Amino acid sequence: MMKLLNLFFGIAILAALSLSNSSCKKKNLFGDGNLAFSRDTVVFDTVFTTIGSTTKYFKIYNFQSKALKISNVQLMGGSASKFKLNLDGVQGTTFTDVEIPSGDSLFCFVEVKLSVNGQNLPVIVEDSVRFTTNGEDQYVNLVVWGQDMYYHYSAPGNLDINEGTWPNDKPHVIFNRAYIDSAKTLNIVGGTNVYLHKGAMLFNYKGTLNIDGDYNNKVTFQGDRLEASYKDVPGQYYGIYMHQARPSMIDNAVIKNSIAGIHMDSRDQAFNQNTLTISNTEIFNAASYGLFLFDGPKVYGENVLVHSTGVHSLLVLQGADFTFNQCDFLGYGTGEGTTPAVGISNYYSNSQGTFVAQIPNANFNNCVIYGSSGEHLAIDTIQPGGLVLNFKFRNSVILKNNLSNPMFIFCNNSNPNFVDPNGDDFNFLSSSSINNTGNTNPAYTTAQDINGVFRGSPPDIGAIEGP
Repeated sequence: MMKLLNLFFGIAILAALSLSNSSCKKKNLFGDGNLAFSRDTVVFDTVFTTIGSTTKYFKIYNFQSKALKISNVQLMGGSASKFKLNLDGVQGTTFTDVEIPSGDSLFCFVEVKLSVNGQNLPVIVEDSVRFTTNGEDQYVNLVVWGQDMYYHYSAPGNLDINEGTWPNDKPHVIFNRAYIDSAKTLNIVGGTNVYLHKGAMLFNYKGTLNIDGDYNNKVTFQGDRLEASYKDVPGQYYGIYMHQARPSMIDNAVIKNSIAGIHMDSRDQAFNQNTLTISNTEIFNAASYGLFLFDGPKVYGENVLVHSTGVHSLLVLQGADFTFNQCDFLGYGTGEGTTPAVGISNYYSNSQGTFVAQIPNANFNNCVIYGSSGEHLAIDTIQPGGLVLNFKFRNSVILKNNLSNPMFIFCNNSNPNFVDPNGDDFNFLSSSSINNTGNTNPAYTTAQDINGVFRGSPPDIGAIEGP
C-alpha cells in the first residue's frame, strides 16, 4: 500500500512540475521586442479627379527570436477615415491580440477612396495606423494626394530632382523636399500654384531657380491645407531654401504662410552676379522670417513687400551684399512690437565660435521699414581691421528714434499712414510721409510698382504707388 501511495505522490509531483514548466513556457512564449515595417509611410500617387480608388500594402515583420503579440492595431481616423484596412485577410479599423511567429510577417492592405468633385478637400489627405506591442506604440503613416496635381516627394534613396520647366496646367505639391540639383535649372512660370506640406521646402542646391510670373498671373506658394480655417495660419511649411545657389530670379510671386519665406545660405563664389534678383513679390504671414540672408549671398530686390511675420521681415546674419529699391519691410504681424522688422548682423556665434563677415553693400533706397511700435531697424556689427561695412539708407521712412547718422540720407520716421496695416492693406493716405517723397534717381527707383502701376515723379516711397 505504501508503495502505491509513494507512486501516486510521485506521479502527482511530476504532473505538478510538468504544469509548472508548461506555465513558465506560456509566460515566455512571446518576445519583448518590437516590430519592423517595410515602410514608414504609404504614399498613394494615383491622381483622383472624380472618384478614385486604389490599394497598396505594407508588411509587418517580426525579426525577434520569439513570437510577438500585437496587443492593438488601430486606424487612427476610425470609421471616418478615407482609408480602409485589411490586416491578414480581415477588414476593420481596430484589431487586437494579433500574433506573428518568429521570423514571420503579415500583410496590411490599405485602400483609399476619395470623391473630390465639388469638394474643398485638403491637397494631401493623411491618416496613420498605430501598432501597440509590449507597451510601445509604432506608427505607419498614410498619405494620398487629394486632387489632380503634379506631386514631388523625396524619401531616403529616392530624391525628387527637378529641372526644365514646370507646367502650370495643374497645381504642384511638395511633400518633404523638391530639389534643384547642382548646376541644374528649374523654371516656374506665371500662373503656377505650388502647395507645400508641413515642413516641406523647395530646395535649390547649387542650382538656378527662375520664378517668372507677371502682374496678373502670379506664382503662388502656400500650404497644402485649403480649408478656410488655414487661410492665415503661419508656419504650414518651411519655404524656399537656396544653398550656394547660382544666379536665380523671382518675379511676381506670392509666398505666404511659411516658416521662412526665402532662406538663402551663402552663394556660388564662381559667379559675381546677384545670387537672387527678386521683384514684384509679396511675402507674408511667415512664422519666423520673410527673407533670411546668411553667410554672404548677394541680393537685389525691388518692389518687394514683406509683412506680418512672427520675428523679422528681413534678417541678415554673418554678412551679405544687398540692395533694395522701393521695398517695404514691415513689423505688423504675430510678433509685432517685440522684434524689429529688419535685423542686420555681420557675425554669427555658435558652439564652434564666432564667425564674422563683411557687408560691402547694404542699400535701402525709397524703402519703408516700419511697424506697430518700438524701433524697427536693428544693426549689430563687429568690425575688426580691414572688414568692410557699408550702409546707406536713402529717402526712406524708418521707425527709429535717431536718424542722425550720416548713413541715413533724407530719411524720416513719420507714420506712413497705411490704410489698414493690421488688415494687410498697405495702401496709404494722401497725407502720408511716403507720398511723392521718393528719390527720382533711376538707380534708386522703378518705373512701375508691385502691381504694375506706373510711378509718378517724384515716386512714392515703398512697393506701392499711391493715388
